[in-house]
Amino acid sequence: MTLLIDGRSLWLAETNCYVVAPEPGGPCVVVDAPPDLQGVADLLAANDLYPAALLVTHAHIDHAGGAGGFVEKWPVRAYLHPDDEWLAADPAQQLRALFGGMLPGWMDTGVFAPPDTWAPLANETTLDLAGLSLNVLHTPGHTPGHCCFYLESAEALFAGDQLFAGSIGRTDLPGGDFNQLMESMAGKVLTLPGATRVLPGHGPATTISHEQRTNPFLADL
Repeated sequence: MTLLIDGRSLWLAETNCYVVAPEPGGPCVVVDAPPDLQGVADLLAANDLYPAALLVTHAHIDHAGGAGGFVEKWPVRAYLHPDDEWLAADPAQQLRALFGGMLPGWMDTGVFAPPDTWAPLANETTLDLAGLSLNVLHTPGHTPGHCCFYLESAEALFAGDQLFAGSIGRTDLPGGDFNQLMESMAGKVLTLPGATRVLPGHGPATTISHEQRTNPFLADL
């Protein structure tokens, strides 16, 4: 089996959207849905893939703002932790919090509307999708329902906004909690093998061991 992982930075926030599949030319799992469906479609087409499911790490609009349109275009289940549904339900509030107001063309926030229903994520469960087994790690702190997805067969962690190369997720937005994020980091993320490749929601990939050695936010853990 030739595992395929590919990603692109999409939308204003340059959010990383990933596709994961056992091989090109078949079903895949999509991780995060920025509000740029054409960008997602181009990523799928470049790898000759079609989605079997959408996994959303958390409900901030740059990661989940395209989820409603995604499931209309591709009728699959969209997964989100229930603790983040309140965030997904109010895109206008998010746009104001993130950008300080509504930019031109954003007055109709229906374009960011969530799916009618979410498939719930739960901590330490395994999702068997598209021939892959992904372990769900509920890592609250950046948001209450933030989740990472660990693909053990590839030693890869889809980290959302939990851990970045040289940084961590911000906790100053509604629902954020720095102490909780660090508890999640110590108990669920840094316990993974050091060689685990971290595929974050923004910026370049890194590894657990590299961040343990160099990330200043992890110095006390």
